[in-house]
Amino acid sequence: MLKPVRYFNKYILNRVLRWLAYAPFGPFALVKHVGRKSGKPYETTIMAFPIEGGFMIALTYGPEVDWYKNVQAAGGCTLFFHRKEYAINHLEPMEPDAALPLFPQPQKTILQSMGLVKNFVKMLTV
Repeated sequence: MLKPVRYFNKYILNRVLRWLAYAPFGPFALVKHVGRKSGKPYETTIMAFPIEGGFMIALTYGPEVDWYKNVQAAGGCTLFFHRKEYAINHLEPMEPDAALPLFPQPQKTILQSMGLVKNFVKMLTV
């Protein structure tokens, strides 16, 4: 079930939602990263939530997604959020108990009630 949803999101929904990342409001952002094997530049639409020094990200498909592996391999990326670019140079994987309190409402309640998201990462600009 997850594979068809992932495919739909990657090739259809993300392309539609991409334009929302250019808005000055909302949770959508673009992760600008480089392929760890190809060296090709990519932009992936995600939801990012600002925190002090960076952003919180719920890895809804787990840590094995390509964009996250690329960012890990490169040691950072650029995050385009609310019409500004942020240089991300530190990734801090977090457990749900530590990560969830950092999310705003209603996202915190939604993530807690789903109970399916087990992986989170703090993306820092420091």
